[in-house]
Amino acid sequence: MTPQSDEDEVWRQIVASFNDTAERDSADQPWPDSENVPAEPIRRVVKPPEHADGDDASGRDPEDDPSGRDEDEEDEGHFEPPPPPPLPKVDLATKLAWVALFGGPAYLLVAAMASWHMEGWALFTAVAAFIGGFVALVVRMGDGPPNDSGWDDGAVL
Repeated sequence: MTPQSDEDEVWRQIVASFNDTAERDSADQPWPDSENVPAEPIRRVVKPPEHADGDDASGRDPEDDPSGRDEDEEDEGHFEPPPPPPLPKVDLATKLAWVALFGGPAYLLVAAMASWHMEGWALFTAVAAFIGGFVALVVRMGDGPPNDSGWDDGAVL
């Protein structure tokens, strides 16, 4: 027989036995003792230790600490992040582009909500400021790596 015919025969046997029941029912299979759980769970009672003279477990008098907590308990789980780095310096042209990008639509929104009568030149100026600010930011964005990135720009495909 060829390897292909052996494989075909195995598949025929699998398909023929698809609807057959298992030889051994899963209820008849032995259950490992390690998996058995008791009918009633075991209850454990934990009592706090009793200390003489009103001292706690550290040997200090609880009256010395008005908060009633140890210093270790206060520090546990407390994370104080480092201060953030300073914001980068932005030149005047970038600042004006951001003001134009947000200022034009903000003026139109405020004027519409306040029902102000807007002249044609004011509408044109607001829309032109928005478009001009967007274009200025995109043009200044650049497509090269930053100057301080060094000789290795990582994986470039």
